[in-house]
Amino acid sequence: MIQVGIFSGYFPYDLETTASKIRTLGFNTVQLDLHFTDIDLSAGQITDDKARRIRDTFRAHDLPICAISGYTNIVHPDLDERKRRVDYLKEIIRNARKFGTPYVISESGTFNAESDWVHDDKNKTQEGYDTALAVLDDLRQTAYDHGATFLLETYVNNVIGSIEETERVFADLAGKPGIELLMDPTNYFETQNIDKQQQVLGEVFDSLGDRVRIAHAKDVKRSGDDKSEKHADIGDEHALESHTFRGVGEIELPAAGLGELDYEFYVARLAEKSPNVPLIIEHLDESDVPRAKEFVDGVLTKVGV
Repeated sequence: MIQVGIFSGYFPYDLETTASKIRTLGFNTVQLDLHFTDIDLSAGQITDDKARRIRDTFRAHDLPICAISGYTNIVHPDLDERKRRVDYLKEIIRNARKFGTPYVISESGTFNAESDWVHDDKNKTQEGYDTALAVLDDLRQTAYDHGATFLLETYVNNVIGSIEETERVFADLAGKPGIELLMDPTNYFETQNIDKQQQVLGEVFDSLGDRVRIAHAKDVKRSGDDKSEKHADIGDEHALESHTFRGVGEIELPAAGLGELDYEFYVARLAEKSPNVPLIIEHLDESDVPRAKEFVDGVLTKVGV
């Protein structure tokens, strides 16, 4: 059975208040963002006691942590900045099990110096790919050494931004444990393929469905499709930058139910390939969470999962 969850960071409160508010909304799991108003989890500040306190608080509210957000630019062009970011990501990975989950998530990054979510021409070069692959292999090894699993999230503006590039990573790391896939269907779409959703999603699930460990629930639409202008971001003062709501070109990535993603097809394929994978709602603010949850729950009911 697919469990519906939410990013904890959409609730910018102390730990107890965050857990209580999420449970009141009827969620069964959370993707953990490492920021609460009463706990410092910045680089060098993660301790066994803090991790267990967070784990136990969410468990006390019947909200097991299914994954941890580790989003950062793992190929930042400034080498000192890249090292700082990757080192913090590896700190999160080393401590993941103490929070109650093996899974830590990030995209592959971009060589753009201004934003973690903007394309750079170097992303699509052999040098760019080789650099990203080396970092991913290092993260994979760190995860394996600490009983964890790094989840790669494909995103069109990053080095690993297509089905083919994602397949290439798993082929090049074949036989090496510690890395699997975060499934976010909207991250594969650009203007030229948004009208081929079943084809694109079918290819992703047919090729990579057995690697999926966590799935995300947001939406995709062309700019100007006026279902919603409700955009919000999670600010994280501790350096792991939050998502943009822009995709590529004319593409936007609003909250679930506010775009044109073929949600019934997506959920049906997810249930077929990964029936026990948590589905985590994102790209919204706290006020929109009840609507998004109702939408996702409705799709699950309609599809019969």
